[in-house]
Amino acid sequence: MRRSIRALAALGAFACAVAVGLGAYAMHAAVSPHDHERVAIAAIFLFGHGLALAALAPRAGTRVQCIGLYVLLAGTILFSGSLVCAAVFGIEPRLAPAGGTASILGWLLVAAGFVPG
Repeated sequence: MRRSIRALAALGAFACAVAVGLGAYAMHAAVSPHDHERVAIAAIFLFGHGLALAALAPRAGTRVQCIGLYVLLAGTILFSGSLVCAAVFGIEPRLAPAGGTASILGWLLVAAGFVPG
């Protein structure tokens, strides 16, 4: 398996581990209900996309799929990271929309890689 594919799979598994920690933080340490909600959403998003990266990376057979997975990773980091920074540091989650958009684009690229052509 190519090194970049193994890296994507490893980062996906790492994202899942971080998501479990974020879920625990949301339940036990988030101060306000709004912060709890932001961190919980970030954890759910991070876990789902991390799991997808870990599962799909070894099956990425085309360049388009590989690019899509990297875009998905970037979008996940931007979206979840923005929400966590908002809850923990009080920073406005200005990067969340860009992260969501990148995640959508990443999924579309992954899908395009499966279309026979």
